[in-house]
Amino acid sequence: MDLFLDTASVQEVRQGAETGLISGVTTNPSLALKAGGDYNDVLKEICSIVKGPVSAETVSLDADGMVKEGVAFSKIAKNIVVKVPMTVEGMKACQRLTRKDIKVNVTLCFSPNQALLAAKSGAFIVSPFVGRLDDIGEVGMNLIKDIRLIYNNYKFTTQILVASIRNPIHVLEAAKIGADIATMPYSVFEQLFKHSLTDVGIKRFLEDWEKVLKRK
Repeated sequence: MDLFLDTASVQEVRQGAETGLISGVTTNPSLALKAGGDYNDVLKEICSIVKGPVSAETVSLDADGMVKEGVAFSKIAKNIVVKVPMTVEGMKACQRLTRKDIKVNVTLCFSPNQALLAAKSGAFIVSPFVGRLDDIGEVGMNLIKDIRLIYNNYKFTTQILVASIRNPIHVLEAAKIGADIATMPYSVFEQLFKHSLTDVGIKRFLEDWEKVLKRK
């Protein structure tokens, strides 16, 4: 399973890339606003750091607008993937962009039927939001299980990107189910490295090493 960062912070992308473990980035204008940069400039810089897919989100509500934005985004870098929403207009745009050989990430997916429509529209990636489903009392990971089953049944090549990840457990469950990608904030990515027993082990090793040095 590939690991993506969900951020518009160039610094976080650089730090993630330095680990050699980050395969792509998902971002949107809201994240760029928080990071304090021009969206197109941020996308260009991120694409120069990460060679894998970098999702750029459209803001238009109609297919014509989404396609126009998507074509413009695709000129920023070869690894740009255009994000469109799971709506009727979004699926129209997805099909039109796909015919132009522009890869599409269908975002704001909350049901298996929506994921089915995304795959049939030629989406490169579908983004089900597990955390937001958890927030309203549903089990977000059940959606990932259903999508994985449907895509396996019909051999759809659309990749399942687990979005709205809130904690390392979401990452673990996504991997166990067989999702293709998990995208997460940098803070969650950092948590994947940590375990209390690892810290205890390092501390004990250093203490023992100090004792060895004192014997010399």
